[in-house]
Amino acid sequence: MPHTDGSAQLTSALDAASRGWHVFPLIPGDKRPALTDWEPRATTDPDRITAAWSAGAFNVGIATGPSRLVVIDLDRPKHPDDTPPAHWAEHGVTDGADVLALLCERHCQPFPADTYTVRTWSGGTHLYFAAPEGEPLRNTAGDSARGLGWKVDTRAAGGLVVGAGSTFNGRPYKVTHDAPAAPLPDWLGELLCPAPLPPQKPIRVALSGRGRRTAFLRSAVNGEVERVTNSGEDQHNNALYIASVALGQLVAGGELAEADVTGWLLTAALQVGQGEREAQRTIASGLRAGARRPRTVAA
Repeated sequence: MPHTDGSAQLTSALDAASRGWHVFPLIPGDKRPALTDWEPRATTDPDRITAAWSAGAFNVGIATGPSRLVVIDLDRPKHPDDTPPAHWAEHGVTDGADVLALLCERHCQPFPADTYTVRTWSGGTHLYFAAPEGEPLRNTAGDSARGLGWKVDTRAAGGLVVGAGSTFNGRPYKVTHDAPAAPLPDWLGELLCPAPLPPQKPIRVALSGRGRRTAFLRSAVNGEVERVTNSGEDQHNNALYIASVALGQLVAGGELAEADVTGWLLTAALQVGQGEREAQRTIASGLRAGARRPRTVAA
């Protein structure tokens, strides 16, 4: 049974902090943060930790970015229909640990087991590694871009993991190998590094026709495309949404074709490194919002 007074969780939180890992409370028995702005409030201060966990049996969250950690989450299927894609199944893969083992085999590397390891509530595994120097690695998920493969997620800058001493669905997170976090193997770091963007070329949309109306539309489209391509690293999606709303008003007013606008904005989003599926969702959402306020241009 989990400790309802928070004593076990407090011990675990203090142990994590003694390793230099920044901790914060999660909702008891849950994976969600118990406070807002959890990353900057995560701490290694024993007094603050003791005060927080004395208030209840909070689960232990570890902010992987401030902790300079990369945690590889080797998950397991949770229901019968959760099966590997064909390109993994043909190699006999049944879970995330199999995927990592296959990657090790392909790269002629040993399985990186000699590091701090936690068994999760579902029987999966968290492998903790010290993050490499240089550009911070980001979170990845499964087979997505930069992901290691099916049922293998990673948590790094901007991420969190549920620490040992926590429970979920009444099952515990337990340390199975109590060792220092080993440096992330170089070959894994290379796989997780974001691919460099190709040289960026200005995207210019040439609308046919003459006159002030065409000139206005050309300027409007190019201005919104540049909003996306000139946006900051953490502002790409917000810029794409704003651009989609603005051009969506002109689409609703009959001035531009929706397919054309979607194509122009998607090209801009891909140029700055956004994922295609995410970008398409954002564009569609922005176009719907813009359609509520149709806009036309005087001839």
